[in-house]
Amino acid sequence: MGNDRSGTGAETVSGSGYALLLAAGPAGKQRLMDAAAALPQLAAVPPAALLGTPGGASVVQLVDPADPQTVLTHLRTAAAHPGPVLVHLAGQLTLDAKQRLPHLALARTTPRTARYTALPWHWLAAELGRRPPGSTVVVADLVADETAWPPLRAAGPSGLAAGLTLYGTVAPAPPKRGAPPKRGMATPDYSRAFAGLLRGAAERPPLALLHQRAALEAGLGSGPELLLDGAGPDEAYPAPDAAPGPEAAGWAGQTGPAGAAGSAGAAGPVAVMPPRMPPGPPESFLPADPRPAPPSLRPPQPTHAPLPPPPRRAPVADPLAATHAAIFEAANSGRHSEAASMAAAWEQEALRTAGPRSDEAIHWLEVRADLSRIAGDPARACELWLAVADARLGNGEPVGHPEVEGAVDRAHHQWQFVQDRARAGALAPPLMELRSRVPGRRPGALEAVRRRAELLRAPARTR
Repeated sequence: MGNDRSGTGAETVSGSGYALLLAAGPAGKQRLMDAAAALPQLAAVPPAALLGTPGGASVVQLVDPADPQTVLTHLRTAAAHPGPVLVHLAGQLTLDAKQRLPHLALARTTPRTARYTALPWHWLAAELGRRPPGSTVVVADLVADETAWPPLRAAGPSGLAAGLTLYGTVAPAPPKRGAPPKRGMATPDYSRAFAGLLRGAAERPPLALLHQRAALEAGLGSGPELLLDGAGPDEAYPAPDAAPGPEAAGWAGQTGPAGAAGSAGAAGPVAVMPPRMPPGPPESFLPADPRPAPPSLRPPQPTHAPLPPPPRRAPVADPLAATHAAIFEAANSGRHSEAASMAAAWEQEALRTAGPRSDEAIHWLEVRADLSRIAGDPARACELWLAVADARLGNGEPVGHPEVEGAVDRAHHQWQFVQDRARAGALAPPLMELRSRVPGRRPGALEAVRRRAELLRAPARTR
């Protein structure tokens, strides 16, 4: 069934948006998640806030569809929309018995009929992957059944994220024991947290920050679940010094519905878990007076976006020196996707082993922010530095701590290089909020953000 609604909201992205909210799962005892419970709170979010669009948005809800062709039709409608698109998925993943490829289970799906009654994941990737870069986001709140979880756990986020900008979480199926009526039934906690944060925000925060906060509020990151952090379509999360297992091979790089572009069995990048991190938090960022130091192993900086002055003292020994050197060597050689993939794999390991607000996880968030700067993406770098500052403040670090000040300073610095008015305007409110709490050591920083934000809100002049 579908319900369309539209409205107005925060002015962050030009044009009207389109959101497809899909909650699906098999009937009876095969259902592992109460997926439909995700929709009421998402439906309460103003459509324009959900998409971050000034012209409002159309929102279509699809609850427990039975036919994969019906879902495909809705996906094609979303893919054809000229403005920003968000697809939210709540439900469960399974493998078909023949090809062992991931599918989203629908109302009539059973273990034997998944190939014909579930939605192949590569259909989703093929339809949305044709859209312009940066125009489409998929948010997933999923559980994986006993057939899907082992290969997904081996492949990592790249098993689903190839070709998509994907945020969310995938968890293993809950145990089949417990008190009725919720025995073996997962709840869409990430979706509820995601919706709650959007309802409470005047404007939609950057998605990287929104995802991080939703995962924290849902209590995710310390368990076995995978967190999908929006890495770009080319960032396939290869693991350092590791080789893919045979189960992972069928998960990456699948494209195209049957009979459409691509082959269902096409090979693609495959990733497995990185090796364990050495004990103890890495210390690549050192405080310096008056401004914090850049990462200790960073190669010489490019000239397109200069950073604050270098540290005045030598860096301490880094237990991940070889890893950092390899990552930054790739980045400075122009292999940005490779560098981002390595950093993302280590971040996933840190999230699993130490938690989302651990020193290790924050460190890799800092590394990814700096990689975005080297890649010439100041907007993404700003988003990630905002997420670093938010995590450090959430850990109770004082506003005057050099690491907190450094994160906000770098977010502000990168924001000044964002040329796209819509993206700069979207980043202005969270930056102003942090600047009001962390003014930094340079007078007038908050006022400088406010002045530029006002200019961004003014109509663009045309000649």
